[in-house]
Amino acid sequence: MSIWRWIERHADHAPDKVALRFEGDAVTYGALAARIEDAAAALSARGVGRGDRVGFLGQNHPSQLVLLLALARLGAVQVPLNWRLAAPEWRFILEDSGTRLLCATPEWLAAAREAAPGGCGVMEVDALSGGERVPATGEDADPLLLVYTSGTTGRPKGAVLDQRALLFNALNALHAFDLTSADRVLTMLPLFHVGGLNIQTTPALYAGAEVILQPRFDPDAFFDAVERDRPTLSLVVPAVMAALVRHPRWLSADLSSLHAVGAGSSDVPVPLIEAFHAKGVPVQQIYGATETCPIALVQTRAEALAAPGSIGRPAMHAECRLDAMTGEIQVRGPSVLRGYWKRDDALLPGGWFATGDVGRIDDHGRWWFTDRLKHVIISGGENIYPAEVERVLGEAPGVTEGAVVGRSDPRWGEVPVAVVVPGPGFDAARVLAHFEGRIARFKHPREVVTVESLPRTALGKVAMAQLKAIVSRG
Repeated sequence: MSIWRWIERHADHAPDKVALRFEGDAVTYGALAARIEDAAAALSARGVGRGDRVGFLGQNHPSQLVLLLALARLGAVQVPLNWRLAAPEWRFILEDSGTRLLCATPEWLAAAREAAPGGCGVMEVDALSGGERVPATGEDADPLLLVYTSGTTGRPKGAVLDQRALLFNALNALHAFDLTSADRVLTMLPLFHVGGLNIQTTPALYAGAEVILQPRFDPDAFFDAVERDRPTLSLVVPAVMAALVRHPRWLSADLSSLHAVGAGSSDVPVPLIEAFHAKGVPVQQIYGATETCPIALVQTRAEALAAPGSIGRPAMHAECRLDAMTGEIQVRGPSVLRGYWKRDDALLPGGWFATGDVGRIDDHGRWWFTDRLKHVIISGGENIYPAEVERVLGEAPGVTEGAVVGRSDPRWGEVPVAVVVPGPGFDAARVLAHFEGRIARFKHPREVVTVESLPRTALGKVAMAQLKAIVSRG
């Protein structure tokens, strides 16, 4: 059954119950169902049908959820764009996915027009209304999300998640968080990530709960919402946790309405977990990836308090295993991607997805994150792949060769640093300026470190451990 019917059923049973709160406005389940039907009619009138890709550009907004569910009704696919990317990065995603229509919130409309390739229409998302009612044709087997995640080759690849994946991911969330229609979920992490979208937000709509949506994370907005709306659940990443704990309002904040917060996207420092626990708020870790929708391993509230730092146990509808040779975490189940867009290298035999992360299982059956097989840099909850940054670095003036590696940072967890062999005309400030407008600002190296030559292995590959040692020394 298509996931848009979640809203239809709640509208049947409790039409006046609030589904979404956003900037002082409340949208009931009855009104949300009507908006979805109206948006589906408008999309159909513009020629959108089963399998077509429709992009979304903008900060968190109810219209993104309306669009997602309207596309589910039609059997079409949403391509959410990270608003932190640069125009060339958006254009690559839109061209690669064959997106036929890009919807944007008003403040992002000009950027959408700049990024849209030929053949891709652009419109303000709130203008999606009008048209004759169309029959619902979407099914649970239809692809619904095409989410691009940076690839180790330097080009992002699109993970294809079907409607069934979102359903089983929601069931995983309901089990992990004891999520019911009585909950109020505060969503401040970006909906362009499957974390912000699917760890609590879409599961809350499945459960008939209330979603309190904020455009983006802001510490004062978080504290205001907790005081005013009394949410019972929220989702954080380490950078958000650090910003809250260091904020002047932290000590006096009344967080008693929060039954728990979920946390993930990178290794969560135990001192940050303990700071939340000291305020009476369990921090339930979630492990997963874009390709797993994302919930694969989870902590219950009891486990969160018993084993801070663990990534929990396999979710209700997920199988997890460790590769015998490398200890790599591998996942399969109904919420795992069906494949990468225009590629056939997503899954191992038997339907297993290899995460690229190394883990271990303790004597109590709890899972722990150990390290990454790949050299991804996670900065403030965002994945940065060195190969992508190195492509731009190699074109910078005065750079003979270079590599990018992560360095520990007290605020962001990690930040990228460029290690460069300088050539004629080299200037560190010019190298850093070269990244402007080419890739997202959060991917820009924070510093350029010069060396006479890059350390390499016997096979000629850059020795990442030595590189990390170089940047840690500054």
